[in-house]
Amino acid sequence: MAREKSKVLVLGGTGYLGKRLVKASLREGHPTFVLQRNENVMDINKIQALLRLRKRGVQFIEASVSNHESLVRALKQVDVVVSALPQTSGPSLEYKVIDAIKEAGNIKRYVPAEYCIDPSRRFHTLEPAKGLAERILEVRKAVQNANIPYTSIAANLFAGWYAPNLLQIDTLLPPKDKVSIYGDGNAKVIILDEDDVAIYTIKTLDDPRTINKTLHLVPPENIVSQNELIEIWEKLIGKKLEKSNVSREDFLAIMEVKKRQKGHFGPYSLLETLVRVGPSGVNVLTGL
Repeated sequence: MAREKSKVLVLGGTGYLGKRLVKASLREGHPTFVLQRNENVMDINKIQALLRLRKRGVQFIEASVSNHESLVRALKQVDVVVSALPQTSGPSLEYKVIDAIKEAGNIKRYVPAEYCIDPSRRFHTLEPAKGLAERILEVRKAVQNANIPYTSIAANLFAGWYAPNLLQIDTLLPPKDKVSIYGDGNAKVIILDEDDVAIYTIKTLDDPRTINKTLHLVPPENIVSQNELIEIWEKLIGKKLEKSNVSREDFLAIMEVKKRQKGHFGPYSLLETLVRVGPSGVNVLTGL
């Protein structure tokens, strides 16, 4: 007799990763829920996103993370909470979820919004990635102190941000003529497709082996160097790109300019680690 699937609430279910988590949850046969907030009734993009989810079989619960009483009522209707709340909003929303889970008392597992390089490795990086890592660790400690069953997902680098552009800054599109290489280009990174991250995450929910642990997603074929990424792209386009190496000093100067411009450079501040390791060094992004 098949085990009954856990009821899953995905927080941030219309977002970049959230919509993929919802899709994966439905695919795995979980009764899947998202919150419907009253403040979204005039947001046409949110309304249309919710309608698409309803067509797929998602169930709505009228509640908001910012409203404690409504969130507690929502949690009492599910077994598992998977958070894809935006990390740019800071940890305050996650703390609201933790407080509500403690009061509800019925949640079998909580997956906090991490999905990045495991910050417990205590690697050195630049702001704003450094601050994000510290906030993630603070939230994880709060979950542990509250004795909430949890699984953290260390998903490393998202393909959408780092693969098509060959780790270039200022674009998400692949270069056509020139490419910048960090250090010697041989440092390894782990890049995962966001849909795969969602599937791995959902598959942990009823797996007792992953309770109160961090799941590291490290498929061997997803461990690549920047040079290997560039080689793949050059084969696809049938031409060699003009290459220039970026030293650590040059990279830090670029980041300083980005900081003054206040642009969206957060994901790329992690790349500083690639210009600090040589052929014999250990890359903290992979441990390789």
